[in-house]
Amino acid sequence: MEPGQNGNENKPIFDHTVLYNLDFSKSTTQYNPAVSVKDPGEGLCMRPLCRGDYDKGYMSLLSQMTKVGDVSREEFEARFSAMESCPDSYYIVVIEDVMTKKVIGSGTLVIEQKFIRKCSSRGRIEDVVVHNQYRGRQLVKLLMDTLMVLSYQLGCYKVSLESEDDRLIFYSQFGLIKEEGQNYMCRRFKEM
Repeated sequence: MEPGQNGNENKPIFDHTVLYNLDFSKSTTQYNPAVSVKDPGEGLCMRPLCRGDYDKGYMSLLSQMTKVGDVSREEFEARFSAMESCPDSYYIVVIEDVMTKKVIGSGTLVIEQKFIRKCSSRGRIEDVVVHNQYRGRQLVKLLMDTLMVLSYQLGCYKVSLESEDDRLIFYSQFGLIKEEGQNYMCRRFKEM
């Protein structure tokens, strides 16, 4: 499939007004110089993931964080459609360099619908990455802060993040703590 063939390359995975109407008044994160969702830095734009981001280096960006595999445009489109068909579940936020038209940052908030806690929701922050050429500009901090505020405003009773030990101090600035008695276990079924 050629870029733009489906005519939906600018269609976001979630309504952009959700992102731009966030209330950061309860955020304790400080920025110097000041950055925000509406102004993440010169030449940068923060927005929801769009279908056309496959052609803007989104998969290449993710490969700076973990193994991605060879994902075709068709596979990307199918996964985007599957996520899109689960409203109020997938909030993938990206930062684009508008001059190069490349996605240079991303973070995901997945909302898990629960029966517990009076049919509440739980947030999970995943896949937070900034392109190595753009690090040091507070963009990871801005992505994390945005996802934390978003999870709060969407009514999550808690939000969690899986992290390597050497990053725990960084993530603690967003109110994330390692809870006593909580453990993380994993079983991998296949290696990519």
